[in-house]
Amino acid sequence: MITKCLFPAAGYGTRFLPATKSIPKEMLPIVNKPLIHYGIDEARKAGINEFGFVTGRSKRAIEDYLDYNPEIESSIKGSSKEKLLEDTTKMISESTFTYVRQKQMKGLGHAILTGEALIGKNPFAVILADDLCEGDVLSQMVKLYNKFKCSIVAIEEVPKEDTSKYGVIAGKEIENGVFMIHDMVEKPEPKNAPSNLAIIGRYILTPDIFDILRDTKPGKGGEIQITDALLHQAKKGMVLGYKFKGKRFDCGSVDGFVEATNYFYKKFYL
Repeated sequence: MITKCLFPAAGYGTRFLPATKSIPKEMLPIVNKPLIHYGIDEARKAGINEFGFVTGRSKRAIEDYLDYNPEIESSIKGSSKEKLLEDTTKMISESTFTYVRQKQMKGLGHAILTGEALIGKNPFAVILADDLCEGDVLSQMVKLYNKFKCSIVAIEEVPKEDTSKYGVIAGKEIENGVFMIHDMVEKPEPKNAPSNLAIIGRYILTPDIFDILRDTKPGKGGEIQITDALLHQAKKGMVLGYKFKGKRFDCGSVDGFVEATNYFYKKFYL
């Protein structure tokens, strides 16, 4: 069973400066809920209620958000605004949240390794909050994990010219939308990309990934890349790429953030 989810959330969010000078990018709101809230909701729909956060300096707003606020709660009690906090209060009461700081920015692989103490020897999910997904993507991946019991990455087709923004996989399709991975490259130039199947910010990882990450040398950009560790895992056993059903917004970019805001406003408020 997948009961734990890790949120790497130590990055600076420099594409959203100056807002992210004081506000974590994970706390940027899509309409009236921050990105981190959408990610937690997605994980809870997949049956997960234990959440670990790998944070850094200036990220205390995440902890404050995932805690009760007696002053606000008492000030709106009995008013029409009370219902606005019902979803958040339920999420807080039904979940556990733990935190560890990533002291150096050494890449996603290093961030995941930093979260080992929060996960232990359990298979776990990883969500990158700035990849906002609609369609219960993690629930789909949990079902796939229950069948294959191996690490899984969510993938989608991207324009060939955009491969340098992603980890890119190559593999054999063993079921509709399910690929057994045999190659994985971090941010390849289009001419060197093994395909146009890009990894997005949803993973299910088996706990042996931590030992692999400990032995993984810095790769692209001098960082410890999760793609390098997963490729090692794929060569020793099996890693799957899953072409998920749903819609994904790249909220790490201004264009994607605005697109997501407009989409969710039209869907839930018009």
